[in-house]
Amino acid sequence: MRKLVLITGASAGIGHAFAEHYAAQGFDVALVARRSDRLAEISADLKSRFDIETLIVVSDLSAPDAPQRILEDLSSAGRHVDVLINNAGFGLPGVFAETHWEDQRDFIQLMFTAPLELCHRLLPGMIERGYGRIINVASLVSFLPGGVGHTLYGPVKSGLMRFSESLNAETEGTGVHVTALCPGLTFSEFHDVNGQRARVSKTPGLMWQTADRVVELGARAVEKNRPVIVTGFVNKCLAVLGQVLPGGIARSLMKAQSADSKREAGA
Repeated sequence: MRKLVLITGASAGIGHAFAEHYAAQGFDVALVARRSDRLAEISADLKSRFDIETLIVVSDLSAPDAPQRILEDLSSAGRHVDVLINNAGFGLPGVFAETHWEDQRDFIQLMFTAPLELCHRLLPGMIERGYGRIINVASLVSFLPGGVGHTLYGPVKSGLMRFSESLNAETEGTGVHVTALCPGLTFSEFHDVNGQRARVSKTPGLMWQTADRVVELGARAVEKNRPVIVTGFVNKCLAVLGQVLPGGIARSLMKAQSADSKREAGA
């Protein structure tokens, strides 16, 4: 039986690119997202092109019971997960005090709690079988100080990166590899969904990468068992600057860069 990769947020962008990548490598693919029609299209395409098995799991990871239900569905189909790609995500524009707590709660559940739970539920089996790959899609902002707007995005992504580093150390020698993938701006639907396309489109082209390139670098890094991978030369430079600049200077730069987010939120 072929190995199975479970991909959350598989309906577009980086998640879709991961599905293409692993299908081309001969993996069966379990696709998780909320859009059933889009998953059906991707599933049919991957089956016809790569002659693999695909499983569709329609799920909203902001629901607390979603991780357990996803894995129960796969278990009912007689499958276990060999590769986990925690990719599902969204942004929550606006300054913290002007958002609804219910939205922030769902954000934390989908972006942080659900990936951790999936890792926790899948790791024992991976360790027992002596093989596993986990890629947690974090972000370049994991290395940068907080700014205005999208208040929890940076903290959550930073936490996901540090969590991945810890898992990487804890699973050393078990055959399980864990990597935090930290891309910068990536061509995808993410910014359209969040209503940020006009603003981010002002960013110079050299800051952008394709989803295919991000996935290629992430897949290569997890095979080498690198705890963290920042994709792209410019992003690597920004990550280093975020670590070495004095805190006051770094925060001032982030405040200036994100000032328009505050204006957009009406603050």
